[in-house]
Amino acid sequence: MLKVLGVKFKDACKVYDFDPADFTVRRGERVVVATEMGVSLATAATEIREMAEEAVTKELKRIVRIATSEDIEREKKNREKEGQALSVCLQKIKERGLPMKLVKVEYAFDENRAIFFFTADGRIDFRELVRDLAYELHIRIEMKQIGVRDAAKKMGGVGPCGKELCCSSYLTDFGPVSVKMAKEQGLSLNPTKISGVCGRLMCCLAYEHVPKGAKSQDSHAGGCGGGGCHGHKNDSHGHGQKSVAENGHLPAQETGAQS
Repeated sequence: MLKVLGVKFKDACKVYDFDPADFTVRRGERVVVATEMGVSLATAATEIREMAEEAVTKELKRIVRIATSEDIEREKKNREKEGQALSVCLQKIKERGLPMKLVKVEYAFDENRAIFFFTADGRIDFRELVRDLAYELHIRIEMKQIGVRDAAKKMGGVGPCGKELCCSSYLTDFGPVSVKMAKEQGLSLNPTKISGVCGRLMCCLAYEHVPKGAKSQDSHAGGCGGGGCHGHKNDSHGHGQKSVAENGHLPAQETGAQS
């Protein structure tokens, strides 16, 4: 049997299993963990539990330490740097007239890189922008183009129901949502009535949808939890695959630069 601890990096995030090593960690405690992208600050989402070795499909990365006051302070400073980097990037985008919308900036916990998330209608040549940012911020820059649903999840907000968006508060995956769901519930098919802040069909259309032939208890219970974003099953669900920059044009619209 192996000891396993589930952690989350953000509120509306999947739970990932880690090796708690010799640490005693309680649910809700902050921990520093080792990831493929470096060390990160996370929150224990479960208590330490035991799992059969054959149930663990890949090697578990380890908890580095229980988060200290210095770690929490570093996270706070990173959030401040993100705000500054956002302002710098917005100015550079304006100066270069790039047809892109900056969504959010995230600094890695160990400050080895800054990731700039943006949306755009097409492909963007952001090579000069990356150089500008690396020069101004003195940090490795990564640009990631995301879909409108992921943008709403990162930005957050309030849905038409008056509650925080489902996608930014607790949903970890974007499920399929269709106009048929609204029609079968007798709802108005006016796009302004059934669309979330992202412009896609609202996630909550699926909460009370009962497929024909199914019993009511088979549906997603809970009612509207936030009138969030959504609906197109082909929209981006993540950050795109990693690629090596080539002339600033990437399949996942991602590149990096080191100052």
